[in-house]
Amino acid sequence: MTGLPGSGKSTLAGSLKERLAGMGVRVEVLDGDEIRKGISKDLGLSKEDREEHARRVAFVAKLLARNDVVPIVALISPYKASRDEARKTVGTDRFVEVYVKASLETCEKRDPKGLYVKARRGEIGNMTGIQDPYEEPESPDITVETERMGIGESTEFLLSELRRMGKLAPG
Repeated sequence: MTGLPGSGKSTLAGSLKERLAGMGVRVEVLDGDEIRKGISKDLGLSKEDREEHARRVAFVAKLLARNDVVPIVALISPYKASRDEARKTVGTDRFVEVYVKASLETCEKRDPKGLYVKARRGEIGNMTGIQDPYEEPESPDITVETERMGIGESTEFLLSELRRMGKLAPG
């Protein structure tokens, strides 16, 4: 799942995990903020560091997937090249790019961590969507518009799209 900070990636990932686990699917959420506390704690927010963070997360997702655990990755992943590399790393047959879409204005209103306020004040730099670009996916596999749908509806939509794509058994 890719999207601006505050678009709803982590919330949607948690909801999807709950639903999939309820279906008996082995699943793990790889949340970008949580991974930064562990295997990426040595990285900052430069373009190079963001790319390295995405590379590490993709590698872990690959390990989980090959061991029959569905990895749900909730990561800003602002650069197209990083997302393309993740698709290659995980495998095109297993990778589904989900664009969790919300406008910058909506994300700033939500601002669950106060990051946009700090970025606008100049207290933090390299904020995606403010000082650093977010390269919107050109043709994601699934787009979930969280401005238009609540969490329940977004989760059901995502599940139905995964079924339609053959990534999830009907039912």
